[in-house]
Amino acid sequence: MAVLSNLWIQKRTPYWDRLSALVATADQSRLRGLSRSELREMALLYRQVASDLSTLRQDRTSAVLAGRVNHLLARAHHIIYSSRKSSWRGFFLFLRDGYPLVFRKQIVYVFASLVLMLGGALVATAFTIANPRFAAPILGPGILNSIRQHRMWTDSVVSIAPQATSQIMTNNLSVSFAAFAGGLTFGAFSVYILFFNGLMLGAVAVACQQGGMSIPLWSFVAPHGSLELPAIVIAGAAGFRLGQGMLFPGMYRWKDSVAKAGAEAVQLVSGVIPMLIVAGCLEGFFSPSAAPVALKFIVGGTLFTLLLVWLFRPIPAAPIE
Repeated sequence: MAVLSNLWIQKRTPYWDRLSALVATADQSRLRGLSRSELREMALLYRQVASDLSTLRQDRTSAVLAGRVNHLLARAHHIIYSSRKSSWRGFFLFLRDGYPLVFRKQIVYVFASLVLMLGGALVATAFTIANPRFAAPILGPGILNSIRQHRMWTDSVVSIAPQATSQIMTNNLSVSFAAFAGGLTFGAFSVYILFFNGLMLGAVAVACQQGGMSIPLWSFVAPHGSLELPAIVIAGAAGFRLGQGMLFPGMYRWKDSVAKAGAEAVQLVSGVIPMLIVAGCLEGFFSPSAAPVALKFIVGGTLFTLLLVWLFRPIPAAPIE
């Protein structure tokens, strides 16, 4: 039978008191009195205190204390799991007001992801200008032959738009999920996905410029790329957040750090899904169409502006129900 020291109990008591305070606030206000960060803190404390309860039960002399902690966990369990009711309205409110706050909280990872993709694009740009053959293994013979023939390799998409749109969405979701899930490799695979996508962008940009195809390329990319490229950057940022939680747990236990990072990463990547759906529809129907070039750039610029407004507009500090 294990005997717990008073020092261990003294070290763990502040966590129990904090959870008790959060539970009391939630009981009084039906969760309205707790911010999102406090709700996440409650969930994290719940897991930590549950582990403490398991330790307390190994010491028979701590039976009374174990009973109090067990009662506290029962109250916290009811609050945490009874609040997890999803609805379309709740999801809409999260996207409208909650997601921009999530995005801003993880802005450092978004910036790192953006820098990495742009770095890949700059490397490919410099090397392809110096040696056009550099682009060959990145783009493949199909795209290069189309450029030599002054023909966009996307022309065939228009004739099979419905099927192509489904395939495009699936591909974009796969790339974004890979960038996110790459966090499980401590962020290494996320780095690869972002840098390689940057390489592809830089290589195709220079190859098209050298082949006199810049306008067809960018008028194709602008409408859907205004959402697709930021979505990949954000997904990579979610992978970095997950990897950071695995590599640097800080004051948390490793499993709690991973759980916290995973929850925040999932929230961050959740906003990518509607962006990719819209981008997939545009890439299947509008981007490869014969619509005026100016209109395509206007659509791309408008969508990117709306994206920035959504993510950076002022939002009331009051918690969203």
